Amino acid sequence: MAGNSHGHTPAAWTGVTIAFIGFCVAGAFMVMAQPVGFWAGMAIVVLGGVVGGIMRAMGLGMPKQAPLVTSHSAAPVATREPVGAES
Repeated sequence: MAGNSHGHTPAAWTGVTIAFIGFCVAGAFMVMAQPVGFWAGMAIVVLGGVVGGIMRAMGLGMPKQAPLVTSHSAAPVATREPVGAES
């Protein structure tokens, strides 16, 4: 994963930050035994995903890459034999 830029976009950072804040809010209200606050925090978590998705659709996420097309030719694949295989 170090070789690519997975998640290093404004859409990803914003979505994760909002979801993290929602997680903290939900956790705090869970400890305080306030169900309404807990569910409000969970709504913020969902909002983080929605905001991240909207930002990605606006072009602030990773660009979509074209799928690799491989041709399956009839040519045989050359293989190498290990050294010292002869007995």
